[in-house]
Amino acid sequence: MAEATFLDSTELVLNMGPQHPSTHGVLRVILKLDGEKVMGTECVIGYLHRGVEKIAENRTYTMFAPYVDRMDYCAAVSNGLGYCLAAEKLLKTEVPERAQVVRVILTELNRIASHLIWLGTHALDIGAITPLFYTMREREEILKIFENYCGARLTTHAFRIGGLQYELYDGFEQEVNAFCDTFPARVDEYEELLTGNRIWIDRLQGVGILNAEDCKAYGITGPLLRAAGVKWDLRKAQPYSGYEKYDFDIPTRENGDTYDRYIVRMQEMRQSLRIVRQAVKDIPAGPIMGKVPKVMKPPIGEVYLSIEAPKGELGYYIVSDGTVNPYRVRVRPPSFVNLQAVEKMAKGALVADLVAIIGTIDIVLGEVDR
Repeated sequence: MAEATFLDSTELVLNMGPQHPSTHGVLRVILKLDGEKVMGTECVIGYLHRGVEKIAENRTYTMFAPYVDRMDYCAAVSNGLGYCLAAEKLLKTEVPERAQVVRVILTELNRIASHLIWLGTHALDIGAITPLFYTMREREEILKIFENYCGARLTTHAFRIGGLQYELYDGFEQEVNAFCDTFPARVDEYEELLTGNRIWIDRLQGVGILNAEDCKAYGITGPLLRAAGVKWDLRKAQPYSGYEKYDFDIPTRENGDTYDRYIVRMQEMRQSLRIVRQAVKDIPAGPIMGKVPKVMKPPIGEVYLSIEAPKGELGYYIVSDGTVNPYRVRVRPPSFVNLQAVEKMAKGALVADLVAIIGTIDIVLGEVDR
């Protein structure tokens, strides 16, 4: 008798993607199916690979900064913050307090904008159309602030190594405060539509369970980890940019399913708003740039620095050989690491559940492939 093949008569291999609906970009998932039941998955990536880390070796430290904005293009401000902090650590540069406070404001607004994209598209994947229109309405107000500050809306290059790119424009505080005043009621609207919705609960509860041990084994961070009951947030655990001064909570849940991840992100938007309110209330006067040499030649050495991006731990590893170009740059993107949990979460689920599982990870293929 011949050796058993990969497939038996009841199994089917199906390609899901690469296309944007449901796979959130150019992700190809090879599904092993028994009818509608998922027996196994294999994520095929690389369709959006641009060689960002290799490009860094042929750019100066300053020239490379805009490239990181193009990785997680839904959270460009966070990408830029992580890279600038890593380069500043390498250069041993002190960032002025005014710049740090403005960085926190813009980064937390960006976290809210990123979560809004996630919520709208996640709901759309599952069949709820209205939340997308609602979330884009609020995201637009954040993008207007970014555009007024630096002229960009999506790949927002807001920071410089050593501080800020621009001084604040007239009316910045008023616009941020106006957003803070209207946004809580908007989040209430989203929750009214979804949190107690019978269809939403049926589609999310008990789907894609990932417990704390699995998260630690896979290196999963961000809302996925906190939804499994682990109270870990780099803004609290390893504070940067003055986060230790702000009063905010780390939302957690216990079940580690798709519904809990939804709840965690909803609460995170409210916590980000708390931080923004505290920061914008008292923006200190002073310079926006620290003392940075015009020609940056960091001493020979290496550095790793990570921040709490909207999707999880975003880390930059930079090696300096004493020249104007980095010798090596390596990025630890949360989407790339979190994506590996698809197989664990999807096994035994239905194809429709797989769509919800991919959505709940909140991947951006620009940072998966780089």
